[in-house]
Amino acid sequence: MHFLFLLSFLMQAAPSPVCNVKEFGATGDGVHKETTAIAKAISACVANGGGVVYFPAGKFLTGAITLASNITLQVGPGATLLGSPDPADYPLRQSPWGGEQIISSLIYGKNLENVSVTGPGTIDGQGLVWWKRQWLITPKKNVPPITDITLAQAKQALAHGRPHMIKIVSSKHVRLEGLTLINSASWTVNPVFSEFVNITGLTIINPVPSPNTDGINPESCREVHIANCHIDVGDDCITLKSGKDEAGRRAARPNENITITGCTMRKGHGGVVIGSEMSGGVRNVAISNCVFNGTDKGIRIKSQRGRGGVVEGITADNIVMQDVPEAINITTFYSGSDTIDEKHPVGEGTPRFRDIRISNVTARGSKTAGSITGLEEMPISEITLSNVRIQAAQGFLIRNAKDIAFYDVRIDAAKGPAIYGNNIDGLEISGFRKPVMDLKSVQNLLFRGFSAP
Repeated sequence: MHFLFLLSFLMQAAPSPVCNVKEFGATGDGVHKETTAIAKAISACVANGGGVVYFPAGKFLTGAITLASNITLQVGPGATLLGSPDPADYPLRQSPWGGEQIISSLIYGKNLENVSVTGPGTIDGQGLVWWKRQWLITPKKNVPPITDITLAQAKQALAHGRPHMIKIVSSKHVRLEGLTLINSASWTVNPVFSEFVNITGLTIINPVPSPNTDGINPESCREVHIANCHIDVGDDCITLKSGKDEAGRRAARPNENITITGCTMRKGHGGVVIGSEMSGGVRNVAISNCVFNGTDKGIRIKSQRGRGGVVEGITADNIVMQDVPEAINITTFYSGSDTIDEKHPVGEGTPRFRDIRISNVTARGSKTAGSITGLEEMPISEITLSNVRIQAAQGFLIRNAKDIAFYDVRIDAAKGPAIYGNNIDGLEISGFRKPVMDLKSVQNLLFRGFSAP
């Protein structure tokens, strides 16, 4: 009896097997494709009930890698995974949102439990060839003319999009840790419909102007923790999404219970962004102890008519921004041809933003302090800024808003008023540096304790 108990204990305590990809045929020379060898290593670990698929020092060129439950994909020191530039190396997969098929991510998993991708090595998506194809089919100014054949080849290569780097769908207990991720062809890290996601210590670098190379994009996930990451990308650094328009409302899966802490953002369109695809809702988000340096916007929450969904229960605390053109941007008037003064019927496509608190923020070198822009039929409501210091060329704009409070807020605007706007119902300002403002159509305006400049 004691022997059986001891045997059972030893079996449970035994370390997981390590499957070195070189033992399954990988060369690590950066030239030969290792996709088959990696798949064999994963299968061997699965056969043992789980384990570590290990990449030693070297360069491993690969197409799409499909993960499995109870597997850790460990990219060791000196090891680099190189994403193949050939679309044929990425199978088509059903979009998590239904409808069309999309190209696989470089690293992919679905319906998994206990799956990890860890460092300290590097994953290089070799995105330049993908970006060049995108630039060809959406040309900017001063792009040299190209032949019809070249254009047709680029369109064919991008017929199903560009591969994300890491995409984990409908999974539980996901860990991404300690990796350096560079040159992603499109979004870098994209968990979807997943729970208990821990993203720690990533360095993500996708050079500007790489198109749509967001850093970390959880979509309709729960219990997500993002910590101690450094992100420098060609689009948004961290973005919370929950589906677009009807697809997001049909899934009805909010992005919720999310913490973002201790991260540095260097360049990128936004530091921490919610939307604009947020039709399933975003709620219960805590952002803290982050530094944004040179991102186009700092805290950004965005949507538009037709998206629907609710964004609520958002806090951002202890944030430092340097040379961020717009420090705070909250809008349900993100894009479209309608004008700010139009009033539409309220329906399932009407987005709602409420209960957002931003505190202990220092921003220097901004062009615009910030803006809150709601819809005529659905004002943005319950926004509180406290202990905020913003140095900017222009002040803070508020339009179509309700129940806005600025407590101990100092906006040093080089030109014009510190606060300006119209159609505001409920504005409380306390401890403001000076009453320099231009407000129209304001109801329930309350001033407390102005101080002299």
